[in-house]
Amino acid sequence: MRQLTFIEPGKLEWWDVPAPQITNATDAIVRPLAVARCDLDYATVRGTGLQGGPFAFGHECAGEVVEIGEGVTSVKPGDRVIVPFQISCGTCDHCRQGWTNSCLTVTRGAVYGMKPICGEEFGGALSELMHVPFADHMLVPLPNNVRPEVLAGGSDNIADAWRTVAPHMEKYENPTVLVVGSGRGIGLYAVQVAFAHGASRVLYAEIGAGGEALRMAAEMGAEVQLVPSAADLKSLGSFNIAVDSSGDMEGLKLAIRSTGSNGTCTSNSVPFDNAVPFPMTAMYTKGISFHTSRVQGRALLPQIVEEVARGHFHPEQVTTREAAFSEAAEAMDDPGPKIVFTNDWT
Repeated sequence: MRQLTFIEPGKLEWWDVPAPQITNATDAIVRPLAVARCDLDYATVRGTGLQGGPFAFGHECAGEVVEIGEGVTSVKPGDRVIVPFQISCGTCDHCRQGWTNSCLTVTRGAVYGMKPICGEEFGGALSELMHVPFADHMLVPLPNNVRPEVLAGGSDNIADAWRTVAPHMEKYENPTVLVVGSGRGIGLYAVQVAFAHGASRVLYAEIGAGGEALRMAAEMGAEVQLVPSAADLKSLGSFNIAVDSSGDMEGLKLAIRSTGSNGTCTSNSVPFDNAVPFPMTAMYTKGISFHTSRVQGRALLPQIVEEVARGHFHPEQVTTREAAFSEAAEAMDDPGPKIVFTNDWT
């Protein structure tokens, strides 16, 4: 079967690889219908993300079940589903507590499309077929009124944005939200979620030269501010909730400095060099709660799917381009905030 393979920054190739097979009674085989480009995918292709090719590429996916093992009862061939990008069993101690980013049954960090994270190849979403273990737990039904393209990124970028804002909103009266972004999708999803959950004010600040994401955030109703250099700015104000999606050390520190007393700051940026100095004295004095972790994608998906199905927010408004699977190798470095690839293979 065809599989998009990351070779090195700027180089993706279509490889012919063996098609996955049912190996356990709890397995399913899924045909991807829509695959969203993760913000980390873009960084990887540009040379600032994951290294160490070759590996199967793509991990944000909605698809159709084509085959199930004899022990699978929750889905059947023909069902449309969202495939969590993190692999988890649903029954271990961690999974039962909702820690599906650290399942104890599988290889630590097991994910689709990002072999360098866990050291083991599980295949990628930009392929003709995907092997899904623990299908009764893993596969989340896609509502009939939601296109696969809308929630292809549900288990990663959309969930990653949702968890930075939604769980913290009820802590504050008339909550204010700051999103420090980099022009990619996660920051814009966070803006949407903030408004959907009743934020009284949302500021989207973008680090760098600025681009399409600033315009999109403004159209969503946010205040916007271009920040050419975060190191040159002491603060953006005082916010109950601050989100760092900047991918920039100075952007992270600016988000922390802009978090108000007893506020909550979450960073879903990935500091690959681990060089992240924290202003601990100021954080202690102000009583700031700081959160960072890999997203609990599978655990959050049902609530996110319900909110999207009910029209509480619209992830498709963040999508700047829909392209065919056959265009993926060439289109992956498109500078737009979010690309979704649709299956044009017969």
